[in-house]
Order: sequence, then structure tokens, then C-alpha cells
Amino acid sequence: MCSFHPLPNFLWWCFFLSASISFLMTIERVLRMKGGVGEKSYANNSLLQRKVIMKVAAIVEENLKPLMSNTTFNGCFKVADLGCSSGPNTLLVISNILNIIIEISLKLNHETPVFQIYLNDLFENDFNTIFKLLPDFYKSIQQEKGENVGACFINATPGNFYGRLFPTNYINFFHSSYCLHWLSQAPKDLANNAKPLNKGNIYISRTSPPSVYEAYFVQFARDFKCFLKSRFEEIVSDGMMVLTFIGRETSNEITSIQEVLGLVLNEMVQEGLVEEEKLDLFNFPTYHPTVEEVRQVIEAEGSFTLQVMKTFKMGWDANLHNDGIVDSKMRGELIAKYHRAVFEPLLIDGFGENIMDELFSRFAKLLAQLIELETLEFTNIVLLLTKGL
Repeated sequence: MCSFHPLPNFLWWCFFLSASISFLMTIERVLRMKGGVGEKSYANNSLLQRKVIMKVAAIVEENLKPLMSNTTFNGCFKVADLGCSSGPNTLLVISNILNIIIEISLKLNHETPVFQIYLNDLFENDFNTIFKLLPDFYKSIQQEKGENVGACFINATPGNFYGRLFPTNYINFFHSSYCLHWLSQAPKDLANNAKPLNKGNIYISRTSPPSVYEAYFVQFARDFKCFLKSRFEEIVSDGMMVLTFIGRETSNEITSIQEVLGLVLNEMVQEGLVEEEKLDLFNFPTYHPTVEEVRQVIEAEGSFTLQVMKTFKMGWDANLHNDGIVDSKMRGELIAKYHRAVFEPLLIDGFGENIMDELFSRFAKLLAQLIELETLEFTNIVLLLTKGL
């Protein structure tokens, strides 16, 4: 058990409030994928995201062509990838979009436009790793497309997409993959009577009261409306957006990767390896909405017309079990590696760096056990939106 003693209510509340404010002020600086190209980097542990991108590319190609039949490129087509992260997946997204637009242009006998690409993520994102890949990327698209591709200019646009990033009526096409389930902050209203409402949890779980779910949904709705309003100002009149994020199928579906991670942290609290107050203070800034909730927010905000909404499943291990990797221990280790590359900077800020190896080792072992008992899958939601009147 832990060796510390609980603080009196008033002192505990002051501690909770000051720590919460501090966390909110720093989230933009700690919410990032693990940079570089090392063994534990996001660049080398993002196969799940890559498979999702490829799956969505087929959906986009199928549905974008009829919508773009009357689009005017005016010589330059501006694309923004919001939450681009780092590594080869970023340029895969851009390559897919370029291929689709070029193909549509040729079929419509339009001149292929010049492409202006904007890569957006938060300020601490590892943009340098992307920049180092650009010479080979430019060379490859020139070799593949030759005279069928216009000039392509790629720029970084650091900043928070829950707010304005670009001039008014400027962007033709917005894309975002696996970003909008991240909130601008964890809900602020998770404390009541000097006690955390979600005590012992880092996200919505089976033991969370309904008020915790409500607080998370309210934060998601507020953020998503802000996102839509900002993009409405920035997108051209015939512009489009393709958004992909993790959702859930039903309102009572709780199981999530964060819940499993929370179980490990609770175990470490019981063994005195993690302070209980740190666990109670930490709430994951993510929310996985249902299709109905997404539709509700889009219709309430009113800026965009929902043209396409699709869902598909992807295993927590990127469906590698279907590619011949069937050992549960190996699958658990892979899932833990993928999510360490995503979650570690945030978890270090909440719990300190010295527990990370132990935390993710235990996480992998628990995942291996769960794999034997149930199917672990993400529900992915894909939206294609056009600017409303």
C-alpha cells in the first residue's frame, strides 16, 4: 500500500485545483507523439494509424470524385492536414490526396493544379523528421507523375486546430486522421466537494459515475463545435473536409485502451509505485463519440453539410493477428509499443519518467491476457463534409 497520508479536504482541494490549472496550461506543450526515428518513436510505431489512413483513402476516392466534378481549382489547390504528427504517415496522407486530385483533374480535362500543402500540429510536434523526408518525397512524386503533376509546396503550420489557423476563405481541402478524439483539455468539472468525481480512473470506465461521461461529452461537443466554426471561416465555398477519429458503437460501450492503462496504474498505486493523488488528478484528454453524438454536434453547429459518414473496425494491434501474428504475448507487446509512442509524453507529465518502462511492461502483459478473453477493436468514424450555405 502507499506510504503517504491523505491531505485534509481543504488542502487536498487546493492541491487539486493548482495542479489541474498547471496541467491545462501545459497540455499544448506535452500533447505530442514521441519524436525522432528511434525504436520507441511514433515514426516506427504507427502501423495502426497507417492502416487506418489506407482504409480511409479508398473511402475518400470513392466519394470525392462525384463531389468534385464542379470544383474550380483556380490554378492552386490548398490542402491542410490537421494533426499531421511526424514520420512517413504524414507524407502518405499527402500522397493519397495528390493522387486523387490529379486523377480527377485528368478525367475532367482540367489542368493539374499547383499544390500548396500545410502540415499542422501542436508546437512541440517533431516537424524536423518530416522535413528530412521531403527531398525523397518530391523526387518520388515527380518520377511517378512526371508532367501530370504541378509544383508542390509543403509548409508547416504549428498551432491548435481548436481555433483559427488560416486566412478566411483560403483552404480547398481539410484532412485530419486520428486527431479529433483528442480534446483541447480534460474536462474541468471532474471534482465535487473536494473529491475527484472519477477517482481511481484516468478516463471513462465501468466505475465512473454518469456525471463523468456527461463532462467528457460536453467537452467534446464544445471542442468539435469550435473546430467546425474555425474551419468554416477558413475553407472556400466549394471546399471539403475528410475527418477520421476513434469512436464507439453504443452509448454504453466503455472498454477502451485508456481504461486498461488505468487498471495498470491502479495496480501500481496499490504497490506504492505511483502516488494515489497523481492518479486522481490525471484525466485523459480524449473522447470517443458515437455516430449519433457526432451527427448531433454537426447539426447543432450548422456550418457543414454531412455528405458521408462511415464506420469500420480496426484491431488494437492493427489487425496483425490476421497477417499471421497470432501469439497473444507478441500482440500485447505490439499494442503497448504503439500506444507508448502516442501516450508517453502525456504520461510522463502526469506521473514522471521513471515509471514508464514498468508501466508499459505491465500494460503489455495485461493486454496479452485480455486478448485471450475478448476482441479488442477500435470503432473508426469517417466523415466527408462540405461547407454549408
